[in-house]
Formats: sequence, C-alpha cells, structure tokens
Amino acid sequence: MAEASGTMRVEVVSPERILFSGEAKQVITRTLEGGEVAFLPGHAAFLGALTENHTRIYLVDGSIQNLAVHLGFVEVGADHVTILSDSAELEQDIDVARAKAAKERAETQMRTEHSTEVEADLRRAHARLSAAGGLNSSH
Repeated sequence: MAEASGTMRVEVVSPERILFSGEAKQVITRTLEGGEVAFLPGHAAFLGALTENHTRIYLVDGSIQNLAVHLGFVEVGADHVTILSDSAELEQDIDVARAKAAKERAETQMRTEHSTEVEADLRRAHARLSAAGGLNSSH
C-alpha cells in the first residue's frame, strides 16, 4: 500500500488523456474557496473544486512536477490524489512566450473592461507562467 511507504498515487486527468500518473509525497493545489491546500499520504477524504492555479506534485525522487490547472476537481483519499480538469498543462508543454502575450493582452483589457472572462484569462496566464517558471522572468 502506498500510504505505508509515505507516498500516494497521483493522477491528473483531462478529457483527452492522463497528463500525469505516478507516486508522490505531496500535492499542492488551489481550491475555488481561495486557498492553497496541501495533500500528504494519509489525508482525510476530500473533494473540492479547483480554480486556475499552479499545482505542484512533489515526486518521490525529490523533483517537482509543475502543472497549470484551469478549473476542475480534486478528489483525495488516504493513498491517492486525483485531479480532474477540462484543461491542464504540464510545465514542459507550456509555451512561455504565448502565455506572456496572453497575460499582457488580459492586463490591457482589464484597464477598460472588468469582465469575469478577462479575469479568468489573466488567472490562466498567471497559472501557466507560474508553472513554467516564467512569471518573474523578463521578456
């Protein structure tokens, strides 16, 4: 059993494919209620809705798998974490230049229009850039 070894099974699933499947020591993601939440092996059962965010999966080898998750759900048991998302991207699949351009477009639009769609565009761009390590780098 994974829990006995201090690990848990983690899967990130989108309608198109399984983006990630493996053993991890911790998962950190963000719920719609506004806060980051960390899951460790042995966590109590949990079901939550996710907002656009930079999710981190801490792997058993000490590395971190970064993802941009764009809405979805997280389901947690004592020995597993499953993230179901209509749209999620692994760090290595994110086009940083495209994400920066999307962030700039959304910021420009926010100056004249405060719609929920523009706000969501900005959150998605931030999630992508944060996951890819490009949020604070120069153009």
